[in-house]
Order: sequence, then C-alpha cells, then structure tokens
Amino acid sequence: MTRVGLVVNPVAGLGGRVGLGGTDGPDRARTALSLGARPLAGVRAAAALGELAARAGESPRDGLLVVTAAGPLGAESVAAAGLTERIVYAAGAGRDTSAEDTAAAVRAVVAQGVGLLLFAGGDGTARDVLGALGSPGGVSCPVLGVPTGVKMHSAVFAVSPRAAGEVAAAWLAGPGRVRLRDAEVMDRDEDALGAGRVTSRLFGWLPVPDVPVRVQQRKTGSTAPAPEAVGGIAAEVAERVGAGLLALGPGSTTRAVAAALGADVSLTGVDVLALRPGRPPRVVARDAGEDALLALGPVWIALSPIGGQGFLLGRGNQQISPRVLRAAGGRERLLVLCTEAKLAALGGRPLLLDTGDDALDAELSGHLPVITGRRQTSLYRLAR
Repeated sequence: MTRVGLVVNPVAGLGGRVGLGGTDGPDRARTALSLGARPLAGVRAAAALGELAARAGESPRDGLLVVTAAGPLGAESVAAAGLTERIVYAAGAGRDTSAEDTAAAVRAVVAQGVGLLLFAGGDGTARDVLGALGSPGGVSCPVLGVPTGVKMHSAVFAVSPRAAGEVAAAWLAGPGRVRLRDAEVMDRDEDALGAGRVTSRLFGWLPVPDVPVRVQQRKTGSTAPAPEAVGGIAAEVAERVGAGLLALGPGSTTRAVAAALGADVSLTGVDVLALRPGRPPRVVARDAGEDALLALGPVWIALSPIGGQGFLLGRGNQQISPRVLRAAGGRERLLVLCTEAKLAALGGRPLLLDTGDDALDAELSGHLPVITGRRQTSLYRLAR
C-alpha cells in the first residue's frame, strides 16, 4: 500500500474569524474558543485527504494507508475522509496538544517510511515540522502543508486543502513525474511588526513537491507604497463608497490608504471606517471579528493582495468570512487595492482565493477591476 503521513495541529486557525490573529500557545487557543471560534483544521485536512483519495483510483481504501496520530492530531480527519489509518502516536490524556506533540507525531509518522508527510497548520506548525525533521537524527522526508492557519507566509503550503490533495496525488503517483524543491519556512517578524512593517523571517527549508500554481509562493517583505499611488487609490475608494462603512483588510497598502483618508488603522487586523464626504472618516471598529462585522450590516470591503503570494482572501483575513462577504454583496462591494508595482511583481500569476467555501470561491473567480490609482483600474484574474 502507498503510505502517506498526516499530522494535524487541531488549534491552527482558531483565532482567524474571531480577530485574534495566530493561535500559538494554549492561552490564545482557549481565548479563541471562548469567543465562539470553531476548529477547522481537521475539516480542511479531511478535504485534502478526500481529494487525494479521489485521484488515487477507484478503491483508495485498498491502496492508500494514512500513517497518523490519534484523535484530532490526525485520525479524526482520516476517518472523515473514509481512508485506512495506522496510528503511531497518541498525545497524553487530559492535556492540550502542544508543539512538542506535533514534533513527536512527525517523528513517529516519518519513521514509518511514508512517501509524503502532509501537515495541517500554519507557519508555527511548519516551524515545528522543520524542528522535528531537522533535529539530530532527523529523517529526510518530502512534506506538504495543508493550509489551516491564520497567517501562512511560508512556501511549504498548497494554495488550498484540495490543491494539497491534488499535489499529494501527483507526487505519490510515481517517481520522476514531480520534482522536489527546497521551500522556505517563514514566520512573521514580530520586531518588524512593532516598527510598522509586515515582513517575515526565514527559519529554514523543507523539501516540497514542486507543482506550480498549486503550491504557494513565500510572502515577500512589504515596502512603503509611493504616496502619489496611495493618494490616488484613497481618492478612488472615497468616491466609490461615498457615505458608508468601509472594512479594511490587514496590510501595509490598506493602512497607507486609510492614512491618506485621514484615519489610523491597525496593520494586522480588520478595522471599519465610517466615511463621511468632506470630513475625516471615523473608526467604528478595530480588530473586528466575523460577528462584529456582521453586526454592522452591509459594508464595503477593501483588500490588498499579499506581496509575492497574491492571496486576496484566506490568508490573515479570515474575519472576512464567506458569511461577511455574502452579507456585503459579494463582488459588487469588494474593492481590490494594489499599486501597479505590486501587481506587476506577481508576473501575471492570478490573485488567489481560499475562503473555505468552494461555491463562493467559484462566484468570486474571474476578472475583477483592481484599483491602482485615481480613476485607474486594471482587470486582473481571481482564481481558486
């Protein structure tokens, strides 16, 4: 039987929709749960396995063995996908899972000689996997991340859970069809964030199947956008919104646009402005989660893609959920903001969607006008 490994970080992504950012550490995860967060990592891992099974042949249960850890660390996702499991690690009873559990599970799974290790999590989980495989006596193994975290700056993740299953199937189909590349394991640089910049720090590399478009790029560092470009974008946004509510996604571009409008917003959260023609905007919500955004009623949503990766939805802005997007009116009230230089740096690659709702991603896909200046737009493709 073909053996594939799976390790799930069950708390990855918990803080996204409730506006907490990452969930590194048990306290942050408990806070997210107390605010009504729902675990999604296991569900997204099961979607990846389901896609792998669909591409593995008519009887995947007879030909595919998933080596994993007990309970929410993997076995629950395998059962949800209807595949055969072999459990080789179990976390201690009566305690929260930890980074140490992730590392121990990775070592136990890889020791079984799997052809590929799938791990479900975010950048923190990628660092745990790197630590486990790069430790003394560590075993080399191809890996692929199933994106389930809040921020995923690393280049070791597929662009979506289903893309992870697609890439895994291509790699496991046989040698020579897909090559490996060393992909960067990145995480947000908290020192730079304190200085007002969103950038990432390199921690190392992991071998990843190289399937262009289906495996994401690493995030590139942010640079201050040109004032004239930002001023033009801000003026265009103000004209389109008029007197209304504007939810600004995270990032240096949206923060610069808010400053040009006369407001100070956060760099990593979702803030809401009440625009008032002829007067400075008023901040009506800071670091808003999904429920707070829904309570405000229909809002305009302004987002800027992540530099280098091109993600528009599903990375760092999970507060802007499918429910929020539908309540806002979908494509009609979605404003994509990007300088011409940032757009050109994508080299023609599409802007990416990973909302977790396949139907919504399909509705949003296609060409959408990107605001690049005052009365300046570029039609650009959105894709899942």
